[in-house]
Amino acid sequence: MSTIEAIASATHTAALARLGHALSDPTRAGVLLALREAPAYPSDLADALGVSRQVMSNQLACLRGCGLVEAVPDGRHTWYRLADSHLAPALAEMLRVVLYIEPGCCAGESCTCA
Repeated sequence: MSTIEAIASATHTAALARLGHALSDPTRAGVLLALREAPAYPSDLADALGVSRQVMSNQLACLRGCGLVEAVPDGRHTWYRLADSHLAPALAEMLRVVLYIEPGCCAGESCTCA
């Protein structure tokens, strides 16, 4: 029997678990997908995703805690963007994987997930 060596440190696995936690909620996943297109204000994200501003505030706090989004002060307001430029292409690639696993999830010409 062979011994399997750890190929990821505890830090790597914790970071991956945070990403999984962020993606486990449909609202948080929707926020990440929206922000890959452009930065946005919380109220605009709430309206686009059909949730209250309080729910959006809670979800953005979670995403900030996971290190995936960052808040940018803009006068009396704050807008949000993805925390790293690698996230947008990574999310696009994850969507391609989803389409492979579940091809019927995106139908019609209006789908822009791939």
